[in-house]
Amino acid sequence: MKYILKISTKDQKGLVYKISQILFENNINIIKNDEFVNEEMFFFRGLLEGEFNKEKLVDGLKFIMPYDSSIELYEKRKKNIIVFVTKESHCLGDLLIRHFSNELEANIKAVISNYDILKPLVEKFDIPYHTFSTTDKNKDEQEKEVLSCLKNYDFDYLVLAKYMRILSPHFVKCYEEKIINIHHSFLPAFIGANPYKQAYERGVKIIGATAHFVNDCLDEGPIITQDVLPINHEYTWKEMQKIGRVIEKNVLSKALDLVFEDKVFIYKNKTIVF
Repeated sequence: MKYILKISTKDQKGLVYKISQILFENNINIIKNDEFVNEEMFFFRGLLEGEFNKEKLVDGLKFIMPYDSSIELYEKRKKNIIVFVTKESHCLGDLLIRHFSNELEANIKAVISNYDILKPLVEKFDIPYHTFSTTDKNKDEQEKEVLSCLKNYDFDYLVLAKYMRILSPHFVKCYEEKIINIHHSFLPAFIGANPYKQAYERGVKIIGATAHFVNDCLDEGPIITQDVLPINHEYTWKEMQKIGRVIEKNVLSKALDLVFEDKVFIYKNKTIVF
């Protein structure tokens, strides 16, 4: 059995030695480990293997760590996710294919949308699709329906795969550090409808995308990963949009792989990524 051990604590001398000693005493093999010190904080991620008493191990680690340390230990497994979408299919389609091919370290339990447009695509993969329209009800009513639906599922993360709705602070608080979003990297310069056309009209020279955790500040949550590609004056806005969608799909895919493999720590409004 393989496990993931994640520790974040105030840095002090000998932490790696102490952790290794506890693991050795519990007959645990360290397959791989990473450490990082940032602003006097120590971060450790270990991929472990062995048969052991989990409570005994955690108690042993707590005994040698500073009192306010964060210690997480869990079996290495596929995560369960709910995907949120609106009308665009590029990110969703990539996730569905990777899920179907068993290349995604997650199980897509359901897809939630405010439109029916992508329902035929999702149904081809035998995944539940729930539509909660925003045209005949206000935002609070729609979110209550979504939250009620989510209670029917056991999941680890919500993935906003081009979900073009702003989540309320209450919704975000319900799933703090569990919501992952992808957006173009033109913000805050080009906000609203058709950012690629706006960017084209301004003559931008790069196209990019950012995947991040969601917090109460719009698109300002801890960044997981980013990427850019250079362009020039020969690109039309539709060509820019096409390239941008490829980058968005790839950046989201990479970010999810990192999160699902438990390689991401959130510290303040930043991330440490191993």
